[in-house]
Amino acid sequence: MENPKLALIPSGYKSGKVYSILPVDGDGDFDFSRNTESSRVNKEGLIETVSNNVPRLDWLNSDCPSLLLEPQRTNAFTYSQDFSNSNWTKTEFTIASNQITAPNGTLTASELFETSASSGKFLHQNTSVATGNDYTVSYFIKYQNKQYIQLTGSTGFDVSYVNYDILNGEIVRNLDNADASIENFGNGWYRISLTLEATSTTSGRILLSGIRSATSLRAESYFGSISNSYYIWGGQMEQGSYPTSYIKTTGSAVTRLKDECNNAGDSQLLNNPENTFFIDLNKIYKTGTGDSRISLNDGSATNRVLFSTQTNDTTIILYSIRNNVTTTVKYFSVDYDARNKIAYTFKDNEIKFYVNGEKIHEALFLPIPLNLSKISFDENNGGSRSFQGEVNEIRYYDRALTEAEAIKLTTT
Repeated sequence: MENPKLALIPSGYKSGKVYSILPVDGDGDFDFSRNTESSRVNKEGLIETVSNNVPRLDWLNSDCPSLLLEPQRTNAFTYSQDFSNSNWTKTEFTIASNQITAPNGTLTASELFETSASSGKFLHQNTSVATGNDYTVSYFIKYQNKQYIQLTGSTGFDVSYVNYDILNGEIVRNLDNADASIENFGNGWYRISLTLEATSTTSGRILLSGIRSATSLRAESYFGSISNSYYIWGGQMEQGSYPTSYIKTTGSAVTRLKDECNNAGDSQLLNNPENTFFIDLNKIYKTGTGDSRISLNDGSATNRVLFSTQTNDTTIILYSIRNNVTTTVKYFSVDYDARNKIAYTFKDNEIKFYVNGEKIHEALFLPIPLNLSKISFDENNGGSRSFQGEVNEIRYYDRALTEAEAIKLTTT
C-alpha cells in the first residue's frame, strides 16, 4: 500500500502546531490552541505541566504517545496536593505531608493515617454542585498497608459507593453500577474516580472513605489502627461525566481550557472525488450531554463529512452535508474505552465503511461533498463540538482503498 497524502502520527509539535509526517511541505500540519497550562504523562511516565498552546502527547500506559484532546474543565478542590490544609476535612484520618514521591516525580505525596476510633473514616472537601449535573471526583492513591478504599456519595448526591483494591488495581464492589474507574499510573500509583449526578443544589461532597475489606458496606464504622495508612496525592473534583488530566490547585479553583486542533490540509491536497479517510482513536471520551466530531470540511457548516459521537456515549455516526442537505450514512456502536480504527472509502458515488477490521456498510451515496480543504478535530475547521479523546493516527488517501486494504488498515 502506498503512502497516504496526509498522515498524522503524534510525534512532532511546537507551541501552536501539531506536525503531520506527510506531506513534508507542512500543508498537513494542524493548528493548535489552548490558552492555559495543562498536564500530560511524559515518556518517563511522570505527570508534567506544559505551557499555554503546547499540544499534549500523552504516554500513559503506552510505548507510543497519543494526541490528548480534552474539553474545558475546572478542578474545584483547592489545595489539590496539600491535604494538611484546613479546606480538607479529615474525620478519623490524620495527614503526614511530603512522605514519598508523587506521580509527577516530586516529594509531595502525603500519607493518610487512620485513627484508632470505632467510627467511619473520611476525607472530603465541600464544593458547590447543582441539581442534575454530573460531577467526577478522583484521587491518586498508592498502597502502603491498607488494600481497600472507597468513594461514596454524601451531601448533594445519592449514596452509591464503589470499593477499590489499590494493591491489585481493581474495582471490587460496585452494587449500583456507578460510573467509576481505576487507572494505573505506574510505580504503585492508581487514580481512582467516581462520577455521580447531583441530587440538589448545595455545598456537596463525595467522600473518600477508609474500609476494611473488598465487601465493606458504605462508609462503615470500624476500629482503626494508627499504623494503617494509604498514600495520597492530586485530588480533583470536576463537573463532567469522566475524569480528565490532573489540574493542580494551590488555594483556589483552577480551570484548564479546551484543546482545539484543526486547519490541516488545503484544497489541492484534499479535494479528490475518490478518497479514503482513516482515524485511529485510542479512547473516545464520553460527553454525556452532547457530541464531539472529526471532520473533512471546507471551513463551513454546509459542506463536510463528519464522524460524530452521540449523547448515548456508545454510538458514532458517519454522515455528510452538501449544500445544507444532510444524508445519514451509518450509526455504529463501539466501546469508547477501547481502541477503535475506523475508515470510509469513496469511489464512483459509492461509500464503504469499515470499523475494527470489518466492512459494516456500503451504499450509493449522493450528494457527495465537494471542494473539501481541511481536516479538523471539530465540526468545521474551528467550529464547535471539538473532538474529545486520544488520537493515535489520522490518514487521508487520494484513492479508495480496496476492501482488503481497508480491512487490514482498520484491524486492531
